[in-house]
Parts: sequence; C-alpha cells; structure tokens
Amino acid sequence: MSAPSLFESTLVDTADHHRDLRESVRKLVSKFGRKYFQQVVNAGEKPVELWNALGEAGFLGVHIAEQHGGGGGGLSELNVVIEEVAANGCPMLQMVINSITAPIIAGCGTDAHKRDWLPGIANGTRRMSFAITEPDAGSNTHKVTTNAQRTSTGWVINGAKYWTSALDEADAVMVVARDGDPVPDGQRAGLSLFIVPADAPGISKTRIDSALRSSEKQFSVFFDNVEIPESALVGTPGAGLHQVFTGLNPERVAAAAVNNGIARFAIAQATQYCKDRSVWKTPIGAHQGVAHPLAEAYINVQAARLLTARAAQLCDGGEDAAETANMAKFAAAEASLKALDQAIQVHGGNGLSNEYGLSDLWFIARLHRTAPVSREMILNYVAQHSLGLPKSY
Repeated sequence: MSAPSLFESTLVDTADHHRDLRESVRKLVSKFGRKYFQQVVNAGEKPVELWNALGEAGFLGVHIAEQHGGGGGGLSELNVVIEEVAANGCPMLQMVINSITAPIIAGCGTDAHKRDWLPGIANGTRRMSFAITEPDAGSNTHKVTTNAQRTSTGWVINGAKYWTSALDEADAVMVVARDGDPVPDGQRAGLSLFIVPADAPGISKTRIDSALRSSEKQFSVFFDNVEIPESALVGTPGAGLHQVFTGLNPERVAAAAVNNGIARFAIAQATQYCKDRSVWKTPIGAHQGVAHPLAEAYINVQAARLLTARAAQLCDGGEDAAETANMAKFAAAEASLKALDQAIQVHGGNGLSNEYGLSDLWFIARLHRTAPVSREMILNYVAQHSLGLPKSY
C-alpha cells in the first residue's frame, strides 16, 4: 500500500523543489506504510519511529525559518509533506496542530518562545497541543469562558476545554483564554494566548471515547487554578483572537492536506483493485459503472488539491487567504469522503475489511467535515463574504 503513481504527473507541484520534496517524503513514509500505521493505532500506541524519522529528515519543520531550526519554507511545503504522509497511509493529526502553533509562536511569540519551541517542533523532539474549543462555545470563539486572571507573578487559569488533541503526547498546550474579568459595560474581556506546561499542577484531562482511528487521542481538559508565569503569555494581552488567525488559516490548509492525502490513497487502492479484480474474465475497471465514479472522484480530488495549494501560496505571500483556505478545507473534506466511499464500494465486502486499509480511514476523513470549522460555518462565510449576502447567524 503506497502512494499512487497516477497522481505523480500533477498540476499541483509547479515548482521543482516541491516535486523533489514530495518524492523524498514518499520514499521515507512508504518504508512504514499503511500496515505499520494500522498496527500502531490498533495497539493504542504511537508512531514514534515514523515521527522521529520525519523529524530527523527535516520534514516536520519545513515551514519554520532556518534561524529557528526549520527548513525555511512555508505552508506550501508543509502542505506537500502532510498530504504525502497521508497518501502513504499514515494521516497524522499532530502535523495539523504544528500548522497552528508554530506560525503563532513565530509571528507573535517572544524571542524566548521562539528559542524554546520552534527548533523542537521542527525536529519533532517537542510537541505542543492547542486548546480553544469549549463544550458551550463550539465554533463561536467569542463565547470562550476559560479565564486567565493576572497575579503578582503571572496568571492563574480556570476553565475547561473540549476535543483537545494529543495532550498526552504534548510538552505544553497553547490555551485560548479570557484575560481578565468582564469590563464594566458587561462586555467580555479580550482573549489571550498562553503556553501552559502539560503537566502543570491543576491540569487534569479525561479521554473522549471517539470513533476516530487515529494515533492522537482526544481529551476534555480542566484547568483548576493553574498558575503560570508572565512569560507564558504569547503576544499582546487581549489580542488573542487576532493572533489565533495567524494559525487558523494554516490549520484549514493542513486539514485539507490530510484529506487530500487520504483521498489519493483511497483512489490508488481502488484503481489497482479495479485492474486486478476480474469478473467473468473482465477487469471490473472496464465497466463504466465502476470507472466513471472513480474518474469523477479523481477530478474532485485534483480540484481540492489545487485549491489547497493556492491557499497555502496566499498564506505564504502574506495575502488574505481566508476565503481560499475555507473553500479548500470544504472541498477536500467533501472530495475525500466521496473518494473513500467509492473506493470502499469498488472493493465490495473487502472494502470493510481492515486488511485493505480503507474503512478505518473513514472517521479521520469525516472529522474534517466538522472540524476545525464545520462545513456549515464555511458556507456561512462564503455566503456572507464572497457573495455579499446578509449574515445568517
């Protein structure tokens, strides 16, 4: 089970260094492959060997500046890496987290933050989780209630977060919190960002029993008088919402890259099966009822990949990427689910067997129809900002 040759002549990688990067990632990850990743996930373990190999090769930090131990590229390079890792059967959500935290630290953190975190994120030796979602806030970040109160020595955080990924693997968690009491007119205080050690006294976590077949576990996290120093603050107090978007558009691109990779893997497996599987001496791929849905899935996936590459390019150029990043995430989620469903269908009963490596990808692909922003909120955004329609929420 390896990445598909049918995608190698691609419209996406217009630069030679992107093609070379993709081939290098493919060669590394294909040594592990889908079977390795399935075994790790099924055993409740972590893909430590793969993660370390990616870090040592410099792939985890391609989007981080060379002065901070990275590859000196941008989101365009990270898009290539994440997609290719997933296309070889190893979709890794921690790489999506890195697409949020590293840009925020690079763009808003202090020199000490950058020294402490970026080299480790780049080589894979340090990990950071990201906590923004709350049970009663959902997609409405304006309703965040987790509170950070100033003290004489720093801050004290109280509150709860939900669907926080990979906290059990993290050295720290970047927390989005209110930075004080409500102001006198009743409006909420501003949001701020804090880097909190994952093992800080007062932090507790409960694993969420989810359908995701992923090496990263999901948690509810509780902050009970968690004391942190002043140096834990990232950027400007009260400017957290603006700073978060330094990482949220890249997060959408990274999520799209995961799904584009899953879709490529699914189509590759289905295409090979259509060539190998014969009924009445005829390969099933010779039948239009089988071939046409796969061809349509391929077209939709290529369109999603182009949108994703364009969104990454806009982010790297410092341009407004909100519309394109949202559309890329939407298109990739929809295209990957259709591709995966068709690949499962092509395999018949075998499609539901874990031996073929397809069915257990379903909920990872399905995740990005809901997160990091739901398809409905993307449609709201496009309707309002792209089409100029009245706000509907």
